[in-house]
Amino acid sequence: MFRTKRINSQRAIRYATAASFIEIFNEEMHSLLLLSILLTADPEKAERCFVGALEECLHGIDVFMEWARLWARRAIIKRAIKLVNPLPEQPKRQPLVSIRWHSTSVNDNLIGSIFTLGAFERFVFVVSLLERHSDEDCSALLSCRRGDIQLARVRALKSLPDTDSGCDPFKEALQAWEIIRTQQSTQTST
Repeated sequence: MFRTKRINSQRAIRYATAASFIEIFNEEMHSLLLLSILLTADPEKAERCFVGALEECLHGIDVFMEWARLWARRAIIKRAIKLVNPLPEQPKRQPLVSIRWHSTSVNDNLIGSIFTLGAFERFVFVVSLLERHSDEDCSALLSCRRGDIQLARVRALKSLPDTDSGCDPFKEALQAWEIIRTQQSTQTST
């Protein structure tokens, strides 16, 4: 009897299929594309990042269904790292590429300023603060020391614009991110 319960519980474990990942990339297309754009700061690279991450998920290793959405976001991050190759030795600012962020909200303007961060600072900001990965995970993804992550995060936070309201950039960036996610979910549902 014990063995039967164990076999039945093992059958209940579901793995994500190619169809599952297609559904995830379709449902979360706006969020995953935004993540790609924030990381690469280049629309063409962002598109390649998105497509490459989808291909990786479709042909990758088995993933539990419960982890599939996180796996898709991680695939975007890993693909963006391959495309941009952000290094801790690059604290200088990158020129604003062909992305223009039009918004009416002060919080949304902060997203546009993320594009002006240096590549490494931008990756650390997005991955550690917006995507909420630990310093250990960030350092593993970016192949650097934890100290590099912490220093880049501080530089990124210091260089993002302050508002007249006295809010700190971290809270504003999280609010802007939530606004974007909310806008995307309402656009998807309509």
